[in-house]
Amino acid sequence: MTRQRNINGISVAPGLTMGPVHVVRAAPDVIPSWSIPEDQVLTEVRRVHDAVEGVCEELERRRQVVAEQANESDANILAVHAMIVRDPSAITEIEKRIREDRLNAEACVQALIERLESSLSSLDGESIRGYAADASDPWRAVLEELMQTEKRDFVAGDERVILAASQLTPQVATMLDRDRVLAVICETGGRFSHGAVLARSFGFPCVVGLPNLLGRLEQGMRVIVRGDQGTVQLLPTEDDIDAFLVERSRLQARAEALSTQAELPAETPNGHVLEVMANIESIHDFGTFNVEHTDGVGLLRTEFLYMERAQFPSEEEQYRLYRRVFKNMGGRPVTLRTLDIGGDKQLPYFNMPKEANPALGWRGIRVTLRWKDLLRVQLRAALRASAHGDLRLMFPMITTLDEILEIKETIKDLRVQLLEQGYEIAEDVSIGIMIEVPAAVFSLKQMIEEVDFVSVGTNDLVQYLLAADRDNPFVGDLYDPHQPAVIEALSQVAKVAKAAGKSCSVCGEMAGDHMNALLLMGMGYDALSVAPNFISEVKYAVRRTTTQAAEEIFREVALERSGAGVRQALQEAAARLMEVTTAELIQERPPLGSSSGDQKRQEKEGGAL
Repeated sequence: MTRQRNINGISVAPGLTMGPVHVVRAAPDVIPSWSIPEDQVLTEVRRVHDAVEGVCEELERRRQVVAEQANESDANILAVHAMIVRDPSAITEIEKRIREDRLNAEACVQALIERLESSLSSLDGESIRGYAADASDPWRAVLEELMQTEKRDFVAGDERVILAASQLTPQVATMLDRDRVLAVICETGGRFSHGAVLARSFGFPCVVGLPNLLGRLEQGMRVIVRGDQGTVQLLPTEDDIDAFLVERSRLQARAEALSTQAELPAETPNGHVLEVMANIESIHDFGTFNVEHTDGVGLLRTEFLYMERAQFPSEEEQYRLYRRVFKNMGGRPVTLRTLDIGGDKQLPYFNMPKEANPALGWRGIRVTLRWKDLLRVQLRAALRASAHGDLRLMFPMITTLDEILEIKETIKDLRVQLLEQGYEIAEDVSIGIMIEVPAAVFSLKQMIEEVDFVSVGTNDLVQYLLAADRDNPFVGDLYDPHQPAVIEALSQVAKVAKAAGKSCSVCGEMAGDHMNALLLMGMGYDALSVAPNFISEVKYAVRRTTTQAAEEIFREVALERSGAGVRQALQEAAARLMEVTTAELIQERPPLGSSSGDQKRQEKEGGAL
């Protein structure tokens, strides 16, 4: 059978890379399945036997404990489970499927579990259906052992890989240190899902919407990923590789040319300066970009500090981390967003309630105002760190004016408390809110009197305006930041902020596209915060565009009646303003002989561009 070599999907994050594929588990309830070459059949069979032995050893240990603490009769249940997973006929069935279907061990054990449950649970009688569960549960332990062992060995390795999964989730995007991830490719996932946000932030190419991807892959197969085009090329030939190298060289030249200008301010030809800041997740991000290219941190997503730990970080831990962020930024402002958990951002040690619609439920400031100690600890740490830098506090998911007043009262009380305890804190700490909930757009005239700045989180604002969950692929077509309703809401926020003389920015993914950046500047936004790898392109676009031209882009877009029309207007504006060849870019380089850390990282063999 001829294997289809080129798969078209949806572009999530730009870039070009080539490397070996590693199929991973997208979520706890998803069993990974991939094809294996003939020379790995015996390896997969051995993995099954090793997992069975590991489970049997654990069952025997537990049997002895139960026998000592309860009675031998109860302990024998565990002995029966060991007999079930050692059943020669079951093991033979798994081995046969591995050899004939050339599938990984996990998929073949899962097939056995499904057969057992299907064949037994359909029979009459409660006791027989109960036996179906008893017969399959021990094999679930084998399945879990296989997956845990595979993940542990994989994470402990050092190979740079292209991660492949059934669905793009935050768990997939953060599975490995970002230096080991060349790209992420998935069968499903939204372009603006939380996993997609992380992929763009981390700077590796990402493509989703690749039909039957896992069924076409073998573990370790070499592929080429073109994030800009949304394509994956399987088993590239020598000619394909030669073409890839030429394309990569061209992109490297452009990236280098842009990088040499990235320290220049985002100042328009008529003298208007737009602040361009960085979105970061953790202290580790500082090894991935040059802080000299930024005007500060416009969004520090502090929840990842919590997600990386086995328990809540203490006040002292948070204080030390925030102080390190200030030190790394060398006096530039740092906008710290308070803990934003809920939805698919869960803490393993904090039990959140099960909700029918978590996107509209208990998340962001709604959690921390209920569990006030979480907020107080974080604010105390942040206020203490403010003595070491320019701190701006920002609060997510603000819906009502009452929430803002409660937050301000809490900060006032903590300030008095900290000063009485002898801590040094900054005299003025700016307080801002994220505009993500439509109610905040319509109530902004009242809210803005109580804050120093506002920042629009377009990722959530779009989904709430359009009632389209950004993590739900079934409504992915509806989730469109270019819909006229979104453009009108963004314009309204900028208008209210300018009238009040308050700073307004956008920190959502929309700002990372250079044409969107010009549109937002034309609306009146004075700052943008983007993933670090988009900074140089955005700043370059601003330097080539007058404020009058940006305002004209906005006027043209505001006349459009559809998302397609808005995109077309932006594309036409790009053709007028931004079509610049790499050769022209190189000629425009400033006569500064500074080397770029970004370029050095890109030159690593197999690296993504």
